[in-house]
Amino acid sequence: MEADSQEDESHHERAGCPVLVTERLVLRTPHTEDTDALTCLANNARVATMVSRMPHPYTRKDAADFIRRSKTGAIGKCIYAVTNAEDGRFLGCCGIEPQDDPATLELGYWIGEPHWGNGYATEAAHAVIDMAFRTRSIDCIDVRCRVTNLASRRVIHKCGFQFQGTGMAKSLALGSTVPVEWYRLDRKTWISLRSWAAA
Repeated sequence: MEADSQEDESHHERAGCPVLVTERLVLRTPHTEDTDALTCLANNARVATMVSRMPHPYTRKDAADFIRRSKTGAIGKCIYAVTNAEDGRFLGCCGIEPQDDPATLELGYWIGEPHWGNGYATEAAHAVIDMAFRTRSIDCIDVRCRVTNLASRRVIHKCGFQFQGTGMAKSLALGSTVPVEWYRLDRKTWISLRSWAAA
């Protein structure tokens, strides 16, 4: 009975995070079955050092803990496993989290190195951004990237974000702070971009 109660609570907390389907991807809740693929792709310094809260080395225990917290809502946001629509392969993660300002969310994403260069991060980010503006009373979405992460900057530009400034952010993998760039996409710009795409 307790297990059923926990499962119901998990579904309730994820209710605001619907499954998202794009041309090539399915974005869904991370599953226990993703543990091996998540561990394999995340245990890569070229990935871990480009995101703020990923440890390195990345173990199966890290993966299991991440999946558990994403299901229970303990992470406090919508976390998606980015998967291939054709075969269900786990490719990476994309999600949003609340900020101190309730009118603002922050976007985060990463794709495993074997899948780089295919446009998956941009496609996943577009889907999550659209969901966030359509289902939440927010004014804007922020995103950050390391100044050395050219690929992430390209994703950010393709999503319509505007440069706001530079700063420093903690890197769990490096155990230090690193220079980052901060970008913002406001609702008005998003609506304009959606209108242009439709036209």
